Amino acid sequence: MAEVTSKVDKVAKFADPMAASIEPSTQEMLRRAQQLNIETVFDRAVTMKPCAIGLQGICCKNCAMGPCRLPLPKDGIQGEDTRKGLCGATANTICARNFVRMIAGGTAAHSDHGRNVAETFLAAAKKQTKDYTIKDPAKLIQIAPYFGVATTVEVDGVVKDRDIYEIGVAVGEAAIREWGKPSGTLAYLKRAPKPLQDKWEAEGVMPRNIDREIVECMHRTTMGVDQDYKNLMKQGVRTSLADGWGGAMIGTDLQDVLFGSPTPLQSEANLGVMKADHVNIIVHGHEPLLSEMIVAAAQSQEMIEYAKAKGAKGIQLGGICCTANEILQRHGVPPAGTFLQQELAIITGACDAMVVDVQCIFQNLANVAKCFHTKLITTHPIAKMEQDNVVHIQFDEHHAMEDAIRIVKIAIDNFLNRGAEVMIPRHKSVQIAGFGVESIKYHLGGSFRGDYFTLNDNIINGRIRGIAGVVGCNNARTKHNEEHITLIKELIKNDVIVLTTGCSAIACGIHGLLTPESAAVYCGPGLAEVCETVGIPPVLHLGSCVDNSRILLAATEVVKAGGLGKDICDLPAAGSAPEWMSEKAIAIGQYFVASGVYTVFGYHMPLEGAPVFKDYLYKEMENIYGGKWDCEPDPIKHAHKMIAHIDKKRKELGIDKARDRVLMDMADRQALGME
Repeated sequence: MAEVTSKVDKVAKFADPMAASIEPSTQEMLRRAQQLNIETVFDRAVTMKPCAIGLQGICCKNCAMGPCRLPLPKDGIQGEDTRKGLCGATANTICARNFVRMIAGGTAAHSDHGRNVAETFLAAAKKQTKDYTIKDPAKLIQIAPYFGVATTVEVDGVVKDRDIYEIGVAVGEAAIREWGKPSGTLAYLKRAPKPLQDKWEAEGVMPRNIDREIVECMHRTTMGVDQDYKNLMKQGVRTSLADGWGGAMIGTDLQDVLFGSPTPLQSEANLGVMKADHVNIIVHGHEPLLSEMIVAAAQSQEMIEYAKAKGAKGIQLGGICCTANEILQRHGVPPAGTFLQQELAIITGACDAMVVDVQCIFQNLANVAKCFHTKLITTHPIAKMEQDNVVHIQFDEHHAMEDAIRIVKIAIDNFLNRGAEVMIPRHKSVQIAGFGVESIKYHLGGSFRGDYFTLNDNIINGRIRGIAGVVGCNNARTKHNEEHITLIKELIKNDVIVLTTGCSAIACGIHGLLTPESAAVYCGPGLAEVCETVGIPPVLHLGSCVDNSRILLAATEVVKAGGLGKDICDLPAAGSAPEWMSEKAIAIGQYFVASGVYTVFGYHMPLEGAPVFKDYLYKEMENIYGGKWDCEPDPIKHAHKMIAHIDKKRKELGIDKARDRVLMDMADRQALGME
């Protein structure tokens, strides 16, 4: 124990484990970290306070004359707001520029993920790599027409199916062009309901290509360029749509084609999935290209035998963040934890290797790994760490399995270096994950009549009050998992079915909300009845952060099924990110708002310093797109804001009152024109 303590500086102040998280294994690992004098993100959240002016969104760092800080007067704005930066930029301009830059950053992250997937997909379609193949040809045929790719060919007057890899090459090439094509608009915009497409076109926010919109955001927000907050947000909307209906959606679809579309499966969740007598490999990040290969390598008989030769009983894979969700929904690999639990997986002392790619990765992992035997392995050319104890193995899709085997062998060899002080929490929960647009349709209607009408019918008859999408991160400024779980329990108690992705989905798995049995415990009578009848959980795990596009497409399917309006904004539905922390969350929130969804964030929004701009997002935007922003840190009030919006939409649709059940005789049926 002395060896561990000597490797780190004394922590200035520790977090209270009970105040930091509602989750027992997290509390246990925080106590262990404190005994070992190891600092975690929870401790840093106690000792480092956020900048009050930055929290309000009114600090401008976009040129060297700044930073210019425009705090609100203590007595609020009295009359005209005269606050200005050195260049004369107003609080509304500065706040809007900061907000739009967050949208650009979030869109860049998700869309670069999508680009990497598209490039690997094209290599697989061209058979330039032996490690990737087309595993879901039906999904490829489904999406090909959106890219203008024909799936049949006429030969001598006879229509024949095209070779699936020939279709794949055409789709891959068309998909990659979406990042930089010189004219037109994004291909996937036509997947949205027609009234929504018309709205975007009328407002002039149809994305032209993905990279152009991100670049234009950065240009417009440069010192001395766009100084109209409404015009700035017009570009913010266009850029967010390039994420949700562009890069992210393409990434999700091509991952499904390459790795297989998810179908519901059973797994477990939490730090307790790690095993003391196994080699434990944790994959962490967001891109599944390498993790898919690590799953295959770790499950190979060769690697299992190699592990046994080193004294282990086998190999246990686990995941953190959205890489966890990717390998969970296709292979049942259990997530070991959410974003805030990444350091804790190493603090168990049982993590033989943590393999990271991009996004949401703490640099402090390297410092924590120094205290144990864990090998920390970076794999992406754009995501390295400066610490000398980090191993970099650059992933190459053309040698993917070779790279994966090398990584798995490093973990196995490291098993022998474990110390005696292994402490794995016993907490873990069963979960059902792997829902998608297609599998939800199947569960609602089966093979012969799979359709979203069953869902619509139960919304119309009132058994289901409405739909909520609850997504996103954890934030060390809030109590870990409390907002997610409290909010979702309140929603399902009030008969609102929940679709979830990202760390919110992992949190739901950890806290037992992703099983059909949980409906009887936590749901109102209407939703509980539907879940029991159909055999689904009240909270449906739809995948990773990039898979938020599945929620958009599910909403579109609800519109298509009929009876609940003509556009997404007509639906009794709302969105939420209760513990958000990433720029990606702002991009996601904005594309949901621009798609017509009332979207509530928890914690805070960086808008308080610019009340006029805040009102534009919270009120005026609804008049343009049908959706709007809101913020509520209290999870119960947060839930009831969403429920109030759902009830408002039910009233507008005329389905707010319970309908009497009528027993019809033959005369009644004949009056309806039925026999």
